[in-house]
Amino acid sequence: MRALIVEDEYLARDELKWLIEKHSSIKVVATEEDGLAALRYLQENDLDVVFLDINIPSIDGMTLARNLHKQANPPKVVIVTAYKEHAAEAFELEVFDYILKPFNEQRVANTLRRLENNSNSAAPSAPTHQPVAATKRTVNIPRKDSILVLPADLIYYARADEKLTYVHTVKGHFVIPTSIGDFAEKLPADTFFRCHRSWCINTAKIREISPWFNGTYVIKLHNFDDVEIPVSRSHLKEFKQLMQL
Repeated sequence: MRALIVEDEYLARDELKWLIEKHSSIKVVATEEDGLAALRYLQENDLDVVFLDINIPSIDGMTLARNLHKQANPPKVVIVTAYKEHAAEAFELEVFDYILKPFNEQRVANTLRRLENNSNSAAPSAPTHQPVAATKRTVNIPRKDSILVLPADLIYYARADEKLTYVHTVKGHFVIPTSIGDFAEKLPADTFFRCHRSWCINTAKIREISPWFNGTYVIKLHNFDDVEIPVSRSHLKEFKQLMQL
């Protein structure tokens, strides 16, 4: 993997480069201190990952991350910053990770390992007459000082509560600052179904489908016996086709 470090503090830049070389086979091919210079470099070179500080001259890191997010095949972005408050916005841009400074060596090492594992698991697809888009099998969950990259198949359901979305797994739930509609769009479409304006379910986790009023259904999932999830009338036809009812 080829990496670029964008960091204007030379001590932090040198430390991060040293950690990358110590804990991974990722090759740091360039470093930049300025956001505009980094953007120009990225436009002229193919890279796999960018380690990006937020507080940099010319173009700040979040603006640069937004620019990369719009590209068809952007490099993975790892935010490295002393500021916690940008984590939610970074999550919306689907950054790979969010690491706080000063660096914790083990924390950085874990991220580097996941980067390499992610790269190694990307097998080339068989030749086809038409290009096939890959289905993203992970979702980014913002945490207090980082972003958790969560395998989508660990999610059982998501529930809306005003402008927040509660994401439920068997080990607990996460609260993310985004609408359920925006969150549902990031989930694998072959597994997840928006059954109600306030609910999105993992269809592979369905245990029971029971008739409900007005010809609709209520769903129960494995490991969540006390949770009854409605299927709204507006989603009924699609649900019946999906579940072959």
